[in-house]
Amino acid sequence: MSVTVHIAGLPPERIVFSPCPLAELGTALHTLSEPGHHPGVHGWATATNASLKQDLADRLCEADFLWRTTFSDILMGFAGLRDPSVQPGATLTEDLDLLDRLEDEEFVSAALEFTCGMLYGTDALRSPLTDPAMRERSLELAAARGPQQRRFTERLLDDPPAVRAWIRRLFEDCEQAFFADTWNRVRFQLAADAREKTELLRRRGLAATLEAVSPALSTDETGSVITVDKLITARTTAVDPAVGPGVTFVPSFHQWPHLSVLHRAGWRPVVHYPIAAPQLPGPLSVEQVKLRVEALAHPLRMRLCRSLARGPYTTSELADNDGISAPEVSRHLAVLKKAGLITSRRRGRYVQYQLDVKVVGRLGSDFLETVLR
Repeated sequence: MSVTVHIAGLPPERIVFSPCPLAELGTALHTLSEPGHHPGVHGWATATNASLKQDLADRLCEADFLWRTTFSDILMGFAGLRDPSVQPGATLTEDLDLLDRLEDEEFVSAALEFTCGMLYGTDALRSPLTDPAMRERSLELAAARGPQQRRFTERLLDDPPAVRAWIRRLFEDCEQAFFADTWNRVRFQLAADAREKTELLRRRGLAATLEAVSPALSTDETGSVITVDKLITARTTAVDPAVGPGVTFVPSFHQWPHLSVLHRAGWRPVVHYPIAAPQLPGPLSVEQVKLRVEALAHPLRMRLCRSLARGPYTTSELADNDGISAPEVSRHLAVLKKAGLITSRRRGRYVQYQLDVKVVGRLGSDFLETVLR
């Protein structure tokens, strides 16, 4: 399984390495929401969460589906503009200005990425602003995550400009509260990494550069395809004449262990990669390892773990995402739960399951990085 980015005929100058302040804010917000994914910056996450004013913390909870369960494409909105010369801004304000240039339909579809399921990355993706069935699906999936998210989704669908302005103010308040200091601390390191990879591409070519970015990245002998080793199968192109040629590599300080690929249809692809990889501690007993590894031996359970690592899902959501029956999902969830790898909680009439990343992390950083990639 992998994500492939077709680059045949792409000029070398259209392979760009660039930091992205808005994407870095997104990874920082994800870290604050899911500190268990990022043990190397646990101290920063704890201190930052403790310093947030209650109003800002409440608003972040209201919109956390943008960065918690999935990493919303609006956090790299520059890639959705039909201008191949557009790259991430130098400041958060510049990135937000680029995001404001997206049409409402593009913005809403990207913001509600969790409603796409198996349609993501295909031309069949429909806008919930114009398609009644997709609107109903969006509201139903939002309701499974709680009444607050359903209300937010209703507001977004009913009045996109107002909610877009609300989201921009939220990001600007984050900058004032903590992100300006965070960005000033990491931006020079990110810029240095981007310069290093750009120079490596010039001197040694694409294959060596991809290897330096991540062992999960590779190219074929002709350099016409970039392959990203992930627990999903998808394809996109960096040479679509309708959107302009180009692929952007965005380094991130807070991204590890995630390696993300934006492969939305009609957008230029983006590879979002970490520049730091803190180590995870602790071996388990042989008996515990045996029980848990056996539970993870099935490829479908690994795919379920990939979804559950990103946030809570109901049985029906998992069945819809993977195109299988709910009873089959339930059987696999029972195996994972018996091994102590997932947790469950009731939200009204829904039961949500989530991977216990701390437990999985003790199995080894390689497995954790794979399911979170």
